Amino acid sequence: MLKPYFQLEKIEAGCDEAGRGCLAGPVVAAAVILPKDYHHEELNDSKQLTEKQRVSIKQDIIRDAIAWGVGAASPGEIDDINILNASYLAMHRAIEQLKLRPELLLIDGNRFKPFNEIPHECIIKGDGKYFSIAAASVLAKTYRDDLMRQLAIEFPGYGWETNVGYPTAAHREGLKEHGSTPHHRMSFQLLPIQLELF
Repeated sequence: MLKPYFQLEKIEAGCDEAGRGCLAGPVVAAAVILPKDYHHEELNDSKQLTEKQRVSIKQDIIRDAIAWGVGAASPGEIDDINILNASYLAMHRAIEQLKLRPELLLIDGNRFKPFNEIPHECIIKGDGKYFSIAAASVLAKTYRDDLMRQLAIEFPGYGWETNVGYPTAAHREGLKEHGSTPHHRMSFQLLPIQLELF
């Protein structure tokens, strides 16, 4: 059972990101402030939900949240500052979108770069422990998936409509056949080394 809050007396924002392990597209983060008594029967870590559930729950979160924000860091920014720092940047941008300033940030994972002197707690697998982090994971995932499906129309042949930029066999085949796009992360190993020799 997910918990509704970490500290009852503070305005908390749950934060999570999606797309860290992808070969293409931005890394996207979300920040969500939920009511202290919030409960949702289906809300969980986005990886534990079906796509249909995520889409439905996204609408519930947008309706019910006190505040929410989404931020992203581009492939170029990922290449410039590395994926970890780009994840922090995306989270910072998501927090900036909140119409209410949080007093505590609940961060999914074990590391975070402090932002605007707001206290934070890093919670390993937090998206399976707190409603606000789970909500952020759903918003980040659905926003990013929608974006990659739109890019798949412009850049067919990589399977982004289904793999959303992750390193699947179809994505690797597309890279071998068509090469990279402006949306690929050039600092990542796009193809296994032995394939790059041919």
